Amino acid sequence: MYKTIIIEDEHRIREALSIMLEMVAPEEVQLIGYAENVDNAKKLIDRLKPDLVFMDIMLTDGTAFDVLQGLTHRSFHLIFTTAYEQHAVRAFKYSAIDYLLKPIDPADLKLAIERIGELKERVMAENQISELQQNMAKTPDKIVLPTQEAMYVVKLDQIVRCETSGSYTRFYIADGREIIVSKPMKSYEEILVAPDFFRIHHSHLININCIESYSREGMVRMNDKTEVPIARAKKDPFFKLMKEGL
Repeated sequence: MYKTIIIEDEHRIREALSIMLEMVAPEEVQLIGYAENVDNAKKLIDRLKPDLVFMDIMLTDGTAFDVLQGLTHRSFHLIFTTAYEQHAVRAFKYSAIDYLLKPIDPADLKLAIERIGELKERVMAENQISELQQNMAKTPDKIVLPTQEAMYVVKLDQIVRCETSGSYTRFYIADGREIIVSKPMKSYEEILVAPDFFRIHHSHLININCIESYSREGMVRMNDKTEVPIARAKKDPFFKLMKEGL
């Protein structure tokens, strides 16, 4: 059972989240405290040492980033809650950080708690926090790729291509690295988008800027010397994209 704290400055949202947690995860979650501002949140986390924290990104006297700075206790799972705003959602996705949109849907809440059981690490890496702060302030130009070994921060223009294999995605990086992430391609197709990225095949997503050559027969050669097939259904949109780009 996860000892859980809710950090939220709106009383009605705290109450609604509490009720939903009792409904969807009565055996997994034990609520042990609430906080509504930065100072109280820091004190509560360090004193009660929770396993799980739901935290609003914007508080009355600061932000979630202010709470995370200087904590003594850092061994907990963190799920951000945020009102819908497209740029903020993109920032969470690029930073590989779990979040729930307000108003929170019970089904999404249940899935978020189930995902916690799959995570080995308890607290996100410092580079994730840093990247989230930067991505909240500007258009993301880097992505966080979580693996079993580490959290890799990669510039978008250094991604040559991605290849899916079941529930895993392999990233081919310009410096020769291959990074394998335990998420399906669909998770990345939503954020690696045009004009720089194109899903050329059900198994392949490529960086258009890394194309070395392509043939009418249906093969693309990337600048790392690998070749990727063009799916039949993707040929016309791909050739149109290449023509427009040139």
